[in-house]
Amino acid sequence: MKEFSVSLRDKLKKMDKTVALTAIAMTALSILVLWGGSDVFKGGHQKVIIQCVSASLGIILMIGISLLDYDEVCSKFELVFFAVSVALMLLTIVLNLNSSSSTNKNWITIKGLPFSIQPAEFVKITFIITFSRHVDRLRDEINKIKNVAILMVHAGIILGLIMITGDLGTVLVYMFIVAAILFAAGLSLWYFAAAALIVVLVSPILWGKLKVYQQNRIIVGFNPELDPEDFGYQALMSKKAIISGGFTGAGIKGGTQFGKVPAAHSDFLFCVLAEKLGFFGTLTYIVLMAALIIRLLVLSRRTRKDYASLICVGVAAVLIAQTLENIGMCLAMLPVVGITLPFFSYGGSSMLAMYIALGVIQSICTHNKKYYFERETSRQ
Repeated sequence: MKEFSVSLRDKLKKMDKTVALTAIAMTALSILVLWGGSDVFKGGHQKVIIQCVSASLGIILMIGISLLDYDEVCSKFELVFFAVSVALMLLTIVLNLNSSSSTNKNWITIKGLPFSIQPAEFVKITFIITFSRHVDRLRDEINKIKNVAILMVHAGIILGLIMITGDLGTVLVYMFIVAAILFAAGLSLWYFAAAALIVVLVSPILWGKLKVYQQNRIIVGFNPELDPEDFGYQALMSKKAIISGGFTGAGIKGGTQFGKVPAAHSDFLFCVLAEKLGFFGTLTYIVLMAALIIRLLVLSRRTRKDYASLICVGVAAVLIAQTLENIGMCLAMLPVVGITLPFFSYGGSSMLAMYIALGVIQSICTHNKKYYFERETSRQ
């Protein structure tokens, strides 16, 4: 197949504007809300600066990655990506062996840095790439039991390592990624039904394997009133802050209830948005996120490579899972599992990882017509 060159200027023009602008708009809203609460948050002004730096670096990385040929990089470094994924999670486990934390140990703290690093956020990207390519190679015979088993081993290695760190919330996000990619690839619904049945049958065993704090989080997560002073406190205070915001909110520098919410600046920043800018502020974020997700799904149907389509679906799955879970826990409707709100919650790892993921999407867009034929199979 004959290839034609694409200039740097042409690549930049081919970047998807909807993807870029919706993400940047959500990030700008995040910085505005963080600034609004900076007088209440501990080290609030520093958090605003870190969020601005993380966002700026993320946008630069998104643009830089968009200039790379995703197909060449993914084809040459697929095994490297998988090895790096495993290595990062093993490093996280080893560095936290002596940690006294009773909750999840999915963070790496580097002395001298004002923030910690969460490797699982970056592994999402490499996992989506490697799993999408693996699924694509088996796509013609994906419903064979042997092939499904092989794919489950691939996913199970990464999920198992994350499970060891105790980060149940991130495991659930990865499971949703796997399900979404397999569904998009045409896996029979009978496999999903069988998986659901297996989950029901093994749930009692898995429940016994969970730590007490994880069990309490799940139980109280669906009914925070059962433990309003401890495990349910964070969700109940968040819900109170959201209610107090009403339709119009208390103003960007107004509001008092969000100050009572632990980690309001990170996983629960949505409740700060609700109290300060009210229903219309939260609706703005939801509309922007919905537009981004829909655009990713539209792009998934226009890609030249089949596995690129699955990558778009995988990134959309991350956004769907994390948005629903985060807003659900802020509304005291779902268990608090430490999931960030994409492009919004404070956190360098989450922000950078999301923009890197969009960089891959932009690379797919900028190189979508690299060849004369727009669509081709890529099973190698």
